[in-house]
Amino acid sequence: MTDYSAPTRDMSFVIRELLDFDSIAALPGFEEVDGDVVEAILEEAGKFSGEVLGPLNRSGDLEGAVWENKSVRAAKGFAEAYQQFVEGGWNGVAASPEYGGMGLPEVVATATQEMWQASNMSYSLCPMLTQGAVEALSHHGSEELKAIYLEKMVTGEWTGAMDLTEPQAGSDLSAVRTKAVPQGDGTYRLFGQKIFITWGDHDMADNIIHLVLARTPDAPEGVKGISLFLVPKFLVNEDGSLGARNDMHCASIEHKLGIHASPTCTMVFGDEDGAIGYLVGEEGKGLANMFTMMNEARHKVGVQGLAIAERAYQQAVAYAKERVQGRAVGQQGAERLSIIHHPDVRRMLMGMKAQIEAMRALCYVAGAAMDVARRHADEGQRRAAQARVDLLIPVVKGWCTELGVEIASTGIQVHGGMGFVEETGAAQHLRDARITPIYEGTNGIQANDLVGRKLLRDGGSAMNALLEEMDAVISELQGAETDALREALTTGVAALRRASDFILSKGGEDPLQAVANSFNYLMLSGYVIGGWLMARAALKAEQALADGAGDEAFYRAKLATARFYATQILPKADGYAAAVVAGADPVMALDIEQF
Repeated sequence: MTDYSAPTRDMSFVIRELLDFDSIAALPGFEEVDGDVVEAILEEAGKFSGEVLGPLNRSGDLEGAVWENKSVRAAKGFAEAYQQFVEGGWNGVAASPEYGGMGLPEVVATATQEMWQASNMSYSLCPMLTQGAVEALSHHGSEELKAIYLEKMVTGEWTGAMDLTEPQAGSDLSAVRTKAVPQGDGTYRLFGQKIFITWGDHDMADNIIHLVLARTPDAPEGVKGISLFLVPKFLVNEDGSLGARNDMHCASIEHKLGIHASPTCTMVFGDEDGAIGYLVGEEGKGLANMFTMMNEARHKVGVQGLAIAERAYQQAVAYAKERVQGRAVGQQGAERLSIIHHPDVRRMLMGMKAQIEAMRALCYVAGAAMDVARRHADEGQRRAAQARVDLLIPVVKGWCTELGVEIASTGIQVHGGMGFVEETGAAQHLRDARITPIYEGTNGIQANDLVGRKLLRDGGSAMNALLEEMDAVISELQGAETDALREALTTGVAALRRASDFILSKGGEDPLQAVANSFNYLMLSGYVIGGWLMARAALKAEQALADGAGDEAFYRAKLATARFYATQILPKADGYAAAVVAGADPVMALDIEQF
């Protein structure tokens, strides 16, 4: 397995050139943030990811997490790396300085998340979930709970976990049966079992703070009866020190296809008197409150798709440059060359590179929209930005993870037979990537969310606003370098409009027409939004070259990957649109007995 090297120049391009970073830095609370700060963060995070986390990726995969005596031991080196991570302040990049965070924009934190996930996905799931728990507690926790728990979670001294799923429930959280019995003193005692709890137990931190969905005894059936509870592994004394072990434990960990060093736990609450928990927000509002954490996590899972694709790409490029096989096309008897000289290998590498650039732009644009939604002084601007975030999150999660799997698979193909051999490490990237379209809501759920909650519910307002921005970019594509982009993006935007109009016209009366092909609509959205962002990147590169900004090879490469995306990737949009407007009949044509 090759070493990981953070693509900081590409990251900086998206943050500082593609995005309007000056407007982000001008948001309230970011007065101390400028381009130099961004560059320093990217450089130092790149070093940490490459020098500390990256070397543990392969060894962690081979060793895995270990369960014994109802507890989990992290793979060798992980605990030490985690302590360095905490000491460096990396756990709270975007968190409030009030609680020990750096207070940097979410878009900058997104770049660091890409580095952590690319260098070591198994490890990085732990701080990723902690940050989601921080987000939920910040928004919905009482002042008392925040005073006790938030700072230690922001700094990473304590980690967080998200406990939703149960054996009988799966993604249907309305079927949750874990009980929370009120004690009359503001506390509850929890009884039940949760499955698939990522980093639900480990030995890397002194305490683990679980956010658990459960029902009070008199709660109604369905989602309205679900509440959210904070349940610490160790209770906390009045002076802030750790007290007794709570009545909860890890009953087992799963043996998985990938992310072997990330323990996926079955957590049991209440073997004896019940695990003590504290209500977060109001009773019956648990699922809504948990969505704060879930949206944060879904964005970061999309970043995982980007990250694992980048890692697979780096390894594929390194192998293609060193693996000597065959001669150049049309050259008989010539010297044998490395496989990167072969057109089909170049096609694969260009496809990987171009799509990664589109994915990175999408993930970072969503992060920047989060910053505006949280901090802009104007309420209207905040609402518009939140509508954009809500629209983009299922696309980030769904499209980027689907591409992450595809690109990791392409990385194996570049290696040929050696990619199918575990020793090269290429297979690990595909194994690790495969979970991302599944957890934090399968991509089918993301697709239904996109068409149901994000398109139909607002009558297409958020999507139409985005399409209008795409039209504006098309009008700017006037140069010879961007001819292919203008033509392809025009076709792609038309395809997305056609599919959106179909769902809006048919889906309200017949929901089946919306959801039967919602996955195709999600993928269509991803490819077209990616094309829009690649066009914006090409315009920035074109302007930089015209201005003589230097780094000519870098900007020429941006134009080349944008052109490749336009001619080789974006044409997929028409196919997805055709599937959407074909309606539900082809999907539902067979009776169940015919399968």
